[in-house]
Amino acid sequence: MSRIAKRPVDLVKDTTAEIEGQALTVKGPKGSLALDINREVEVKHQGGSLSVAARSGSRFANAVAGTTRALIANMVTGVSAGFERKLQLVGVGYRAQAKEGKITLSLGFSHPVEYVAPDGVTVETPSLTEILVKGIDRQRVGQVAAELRGFRPPEPYKGKGVRYSDERIVLREAKKK
Repeated sequence: MSRIAKRPVDLVKDTTAEIEGQALTVKGPKGSLALDINREVEVKHQGGSLSVAARSGSRFANAVAGTTRALIANMVTGVSAGFERKLQLVGVGYRAQAKEGKITLSLGFSHPVEYVAPDGVTVETPSLTEILVKGIDRQRVGQVAAELRGFRPPEPYKGKGVRYSDERIVLREAKKK
């Protein structure tokens, strides 16, 4: 069995989980998330925790059990604390401005880039060169941050572009004559 799936997922204070057939719903102070569970995996609600087990001993069932356990742990964290991803804009004249679920980026193009955040994800700009992406679904928060970074990824010679706050860019040396 998967080593990850062996550990139960503890439900944090003020979070509840409901299992109906192959559907799991986790509710907390920040909202609720749902997950369709694979047929190869069995999820049990025991006291204040959820345990995941493979129905058969196949490799696929073990792999899906570990993945399901990780997804459930992310759901519990999301509805209780939430997730956030921080981006930085590095470059002269690179700016960001957020208004009503829409962010406008000036990234050195001839036109400003506008991006509308999907439902469940909020985009904030604490300063002109910082972007904060927040939400309860870890996958959506990461996807929005990746799409914003994709408009102008950091280039390897000067390091200009949109980067994650914890990302390290290894700068290359320019060609010499």
